[in-house]
Amino acid sequence: MPARDAYHANLINALVKDNWNITDDPYIMKWGSRDMYVDLGASLLLAAEKEEVKIAVELKSFTSRSPMNDLENAVGQYIVYHDVLKKIEPERILYLAVDVKPYEGIFSEPIGELMLANQRLNLLVFNKSEEVIIEWIPSVNINK
Repeated sequence: MPARDAYHANLINALVKDNWNITDDPYIMKWGSRDMYVDLGASLLLAAEKEEVKIAVELKSFTSRSPMNDLENAVGQYIVYHDVLKKIEPERILYLAVDVKPYEGIFSEPIGELMLANQRLNLLVFNKSEEVIIEWIPSVNINK
């Protein structure tokens, strides 16, 4: 099993504060003979609709010397996980979680803006220090 990201516990705390139930840590997917480990699986019960929203969250810290390399690796991994998840559990939504610092960094630059504008990925922005969720991109359509 891969090592956990340095902000793993911070992300869990942010999701729990936002009323998410952590269901899998990690969320394990299998395709053919390959095992994949998404950092977290979570669910949220929508009381009004009596439905459950399910997400899988892959956390990336973007701490290397090259934000571009971090972005390339994160997007590549996201695409693999996204395509497998759509086959095995299509109702579960995949999010890439990043701290507010890389969001205000590479995701605010033209290359990051392009990724978001082209809807290449769903982004969960959180503040690791305050352990709160800042933004869901695109917005999670949830009436809690």
